[in-house]
Amino acid sequence: MFKKGSKLYGIFKGACPKCHNESMYKNTNPYILHEVFEMHEKCSHCDTKYKIEPSFFYGSMYVSYGVGIAFAVAAWIISYVFLNSTPLTGFIAIVITLVVFMPYIMRLSRSIWINIFMGYDKKLDKKAK
Repeated sequence: MFKKGSKLYGIFKGACPKCHNESMYKNTNPYILHEVFEMHEKCSHCDTKYKIEPSFFYGSMYVSYGVGIAFAVAAWIISYVFLNSTPLTGFIAIVITLVVFMPYIMRLSRSIWINIFMGYDKKLDKKAK
């Protein structure tokens, strides 16, 4: 499921959507906040350009909303349902979860967005080896 060549591999690793040989990001740690959006212009293995057009990643804001909702629902279920907390504590758990995971959510949303428009190409992967 998370093997090289699958969409999920490219999304969760933040890898080049065409060859999966390189991270799209200059620094793979999303928690270095001043570099959270720093991306390579193109893949050094297959020359895939990441920014297809100017403002391409603005669309990832819509994906980010959905991913944020998924994280919020998970936080609510864990705190309110499983830990039997109060609604206020559940709300605080949602806020803390979204703040802590915001850099990861932003990168995950960009990876989802670019993988909607590009797919893995096995030929490019073999070319890079």
